[in-house]
Amino acid sequence: MEMLLHDLTITDADFQRLVQFIHKNYGIDLSKKRQLITSRLSQSLKVQGYTDFRTFLEKLFKEKDPQDLELVLNKLTTNYTYFLREKDHFTYFQKTILPELAQRHQRDKVLAIWSAGCSSGEEPYTLSIYLKEFFGPQAPQWDTRILATDISQQAMAKAKAAIYQPPADMPVDWLHRYFVPSKTKPGQYTMAPAIRDNVIFRTFNLMDPIKFRLKFDVIFCRNVMIYFDQSTRDALVRRFYDALTPGGYLFISHSESLGQTPLFRMVSPAIYRKVNASSHAMQGVKKP
Repeated sequence: MEMLLHDLTITDADFQRLVQFIHKNYGIDLSKKRQLITSRLSQSLKVQGYTDFRTFLEKLFKEKDPQDLELVLNKLTTNYTYFLREKDHFTYFQKTILPELAQRHQRDKVLAIWSAGCSSGEEPYTLSIYLKEFFGPQAPQWDTRILATDISQQAMAKAKAAIYQPPADMPVDWLHRYFVPSKTKPGQYTMAPAIRDNVIFRTFNLMDPIKFRLKFDVIFCRNVMIYFDQSTRDALVRRFYDALTPGGYLFISHSESLGQTPLFRMVSPAIYRKVNASSHAMQGVKKP
């Protein structure tokens, strides 16, 4: 037990190699996280029999074993989320965006919504509940399936299992309608099939090209870009812009900012709307 009490040390060279590897492949900026890396990874590596970082990193860089990559990503990022997080976002989604989308898609009855970096699934399931609440009896006539993606296989497994302990402020009628009490775990619930089946989970790296079949009406990407440096954020925001329909919406967290960008205009705190190419081109052009 004595050995487990002390963190492994990482050399300057190995630290820089790890920082560059993670940044290149996943966009995550760990350049100022040296202490976090050693403290969060040391115990797991020692349990696996490693006595230093270098041996593990050589294997990681050479083999890119999915389990090793998963270990690093899960230890160095925080899969923390909960139902109704930043509730004002869902209120805006329900009262402003959904009525607009329902009118716009009255003919095809297809909405395209993406929860990017969905972690353990609470965000897309919350969105699914709001969609059911909004459309009510008409919900079966609409295709409102939400795409939910995350880089972590562990987070995906938890999201698909859909077993939760809902927060105390969860509306009681929602708890009755959309959650099924666990028969084996008191206080825990699974999502009702109607909500669960309305979410499609996929493992996806946000550094990869975004090539989904449909353009999105709405993208939620909250508490994800906090891990990226400015150039990575800028590039991702550009990819989100290209992946959205004209006038589409992008939600980020209140702790994040898009900065000065001509691609989006803020319509509410941490909620942005895509500036269409035509109006974008007209900016700065004086009317005769």
